[in-house]
Amino acid sequence: MLMRVDHGSHVPLSEQIATAVRGAFLRGEVVPGQRLPSARALAESVDVNLHTVLRAYAALRDEGLIELRRGRGAVIRNDTNPARTALAEAAKAFVHEARRHGLDTETMLETIRETATS
Repeated sequence: MLMRVDHGSHVPLSEQIATAVRGAFLRGEVVPGQRLPSARALAESVDVNLHTVLRAYAALRDEGLIELRRGRGAVIRNDTNPARTALAEAAKAFVHEARRHGLDTETMLETIRETATS
């Protein structure tokens, strides 16, 4: 899995790494059961601190995309659903854009409800 990060971006490096892994999964570049690079190897390849990669992997674990196994590293979960992952990415983009426009959570939820019923 080839990955790049933009050290000059306002987007945190750990978020860039997590987004890259999600994208690789959605494109079929990594599949359920596949091991990801070790945190140390990935940190070296993209020139970031080891803890930055560990933060990205922890976020992916919390989302349910990967499992972190001692001695085995990060593995794409077998029960991961690409459609759900894509939907989660779209939801994040929606929330980011809504926040940029100053919308609060309740207004976002109203917008979703209105869209779902139309």
